Amino acid sequence: MRRDRHGRGLRGPLYPASLPAASSPAERFDSLVLDALEPIEGRWRSELTKLDVAVDDVPEVKDGPPGTVDEGVLHDGAVPLSRLVPAGVDRSGLPTRARIVLYRRPLEARAQDPSDLADLVHDVLVEQIAAYIGVEPDIIDGGH
Repeated sequence: MRRDRHGRGLRGPLYPASLPAASSPAERFDSLVLDALEPIEGRWRSELTKLDVAVDDVPEVKDGPPGTVDEGVLHDGAVPLSRLVPAGVDRSGLPTRARIVLYRRPLEARAQDPSDLADLVHDVLVEQIAAYIGVEPDIIDGGH
């Protein structure tokens, strides 16, 4: 263990672990995604057994011709908010599961406040799950 320069030892945590402020922004966002996903998963469990949901901080930047539209990407302007990656085969020939990737930083940048962010995450999940199942978003939402 290292000590501080005055030799008083390590300081304790700023907030107790039981308080929400003790979690990082990424942990709070992950919790928000799980909260938004739970009611949808409860209603559509059998259709979603082969779907994973993941979170990345920012989307990958791909070099392509201008105006190229990526399949399965939900955009707000020029910035992707999420991506639906279909099931397929990886580089080593192993099968992969379909997954929805939510991009934390672009979603946070669009939200005015925490409640707006929760609504935005919910809406993006509904859109992507509807695209995955092949139904209208209103059917997935079920009166939210």
